[in-house]
Amino acid sequence: MEEIKAESVDNINKNKDFYNKKYKEVNVGGLIRTLNNLDVFLADATTTDISWVGMYVNNFKETVKGKKVLELGCGNCANAAVLAALGAEVIANDISDYSGDIIEALNTKFEFEHNIVFKKGDFVTHDISNDSLDMVIGKAFLHHLTLDHEKAVLKKINDVLKQDGEARFFEPAVNSKFLDELRWTVPMNNRPSKLFNPKGFKAWEALDPHPHRDNSSKHFRMLGEQFFNTTEIIPMGMLERFYRILPFSNKILRKYRRVALRLEKYTPKFIQFLGARSQTIIFKSPKSNAHV
Repeated sequence: MEEIKAESVDNINKNKDFYNKKYKEVNVGGLIRTLNNLDVFLADATTTDISWVGMYVNNFKETVKGKKVLELGCGNCANAAVLAALGAEVIANDISDYSGDIIEALNTKFEFEHNIVFKKGDFVTHDISNDSLDMVIGKAFLHHLTLDHEKAVLKKINDVLKQDGEARFFEPAVNSKFLDELRWTVPMNNRPSKLFNPKGFKAWEALDPHPHRDNSSKHFRMLGEQFFNTTEIIPMGMLERFYRILPFSNKILRKYRRVALRLEKYTPKFIQFLGARSQTIIFKSPKSNAHV
């Protein structure tokens, strides 16, 4: 097992406390309704909601059936449930105690081809056979890790993936310091403005489960190149990001988001990377010498 630093352990515990509160009240009935209307849900979500667009890019939906897939940071278990309903053999992992309760309820109330297996706690500590998984995925997972914990996770993924396996992550993208500072200036939900309410922002920041770390495309590319033979990063959200400050109805905003995600693909790649708020990171073919 790869050892991680004390600060990483503290970060894990902070995330656990935060997400235990968040996932305690997940509506399993809502997840079952999603599964019963899966085609309709995916047709909308994978063209509109950026995390679903990013995770399911490059015909991901069509490739998962029959595959053994580990989802790291399964959280509210919506994606794990969708993958299982699509015919994948899913192992779901999270540090939250309540994610396991959600999985148990889903297995009871929906007839999957393969029941979802839940593994609680830090993925690095679990005994999973080498070369046993087709895919390891994470939807907004890596940016919750300290850098040394992230490296330990990638080393573990390198071990458990098959030689032709794939690791896929959807993460925030911070490729412009100016845009990042501008983002903190705008208050959002319960997050105060860093510029206009610095005291409130510091109080919010103290409770935030995200560690201070590098979330640039360059960082993830360099990380991938240590452990995999192929790394692909797909930037997105350059135009879509502005929906949060537009004063329109949800119906109009969803239409805006769909159009924005389509249009931004036609801009030069360097502009997409510079303005991206999110990115899909795809690692393929583990390096056999990455365990040193």
